[in-house]
Amino acid sequence: MLYIDSYENLPNSDDAYEQQALEFCKKWLSGAGTFLLHTSGSTGTPKPIELTRAQMIASTELTGKTFGLAKGDTALVCVNIEYIAGVMMLVRGMTLGLKLVIVPPVSNPFEKYPTLAKYDFDFVALVPLQIQHIIENEGIGFQKINQMKAIIVGGAAVNASLQLLIQQLSVPVFSTYGMTETVSHIAIKRLNKESRSDEFEIFDGVEIKLDERSCLAIKAPASNHEWIFTNDVVELIGDKKFKILGRYDNIINSGGVKIQLEEVEKIVLELCKVHFMELTNKRFFAWGIPDDKLGQKLVLIWETNEISAIYQKSILAKCAEKLPKFKIPKAIFLVHTFIETPSGKIDKRAIAQSLLLYPNA
Repeated sequence: MLYIDSYENLPNSDDAYEQQALEFCKKWLSGAGTFLLHTSGSTGTPKPIELTRAQMIASTELTGKTFGLAKGDTALVCVNIEYIAGVMMLVRGMTLGLKLVIVPPVSNPFEKYPTLAKYDFDFVALVPLQIQHIIENEGIGFQKINQMKAIIVGGAAVNASLQLLIQQLSVPVFSTYGMTETVSHIAIKRLNKESRSDEFEIFDGVEIKLDERSCLAIKAPASNHEWIFTNDVVELIGDKKFKILGRYDNIINSGGVKIQLEEVEKIVLELCKVHFMELTNKRFFAWGIPDDKLGQKLVLIWETNEISAIYQKSILAKCAEKLPKFKIPKAIFLVHTFIETPSGKIDKRAIAQSLLLYPNA
């Protein structure tokens, strides 16, 4: 664990992860103008992206203003510093004068690093799996995050079952929208209490529009005022808000019918909440696998080994009652533990390949 309360005298460390954090801080404090980062690789091959100091400062200033972060506040850095979410936590610390407590990314940092209990934190960025484990553990981590000014959750979508868990927290919890190309988040939505919303609201200075695929395009100070085109299919609500419908690359063609996988996942989760309650806390996703007859066959993949063949038939039967004929999953596959990218996202393609669902994999 690395604690930084002064950027004039950085501490020393023999730990490789902590050294990596310190090296970035030293480069930033030296006045470097550009920084090379890599995309997470959750939807494609990771690629290098060069970001400027000005872009990162612009993003930091928006975050500080939005969440009321002030000099002397303490932030927990427990997302991977090799990627934009973790890097920007370091930049926020140095730019806004925050005290930083840095630990390697694990599912529950408070359980793995008990000494975190001695700190009073004001701010943290978490991936969905982390906040789920912290809440379910009901330990000191729950108490500590519930005393913060704000929590931001990013890196992957927050599903309905996790959002229900998050209602236990009184601290404002926000889902963030952004990527490496936009230098972290450019929009947020509240996840808990009376202010919760299904719509992301963009920060001041950000512009949005739809491209010809109905995917979101973004222009912001953090993107050097250049348009960034995403693969997220959205519905625009005025010029300041949008609702995510799904990923363009999460559309499969099964028997000539286009299926947005997120729509299927939403219905399946609703069915689980009514008929299969024990599955609501298990991660799953819908996926398309090669099929000689249909082109792509719709399947469900669950992170569990505890669904019997008979139970699987019951799930598929309930899906048949609720979903249109061509959007009914054809099979269920089980995985003991999901493969994740280094940034903590579910690596869906790698999981499907591990199940030998691709003939040439």
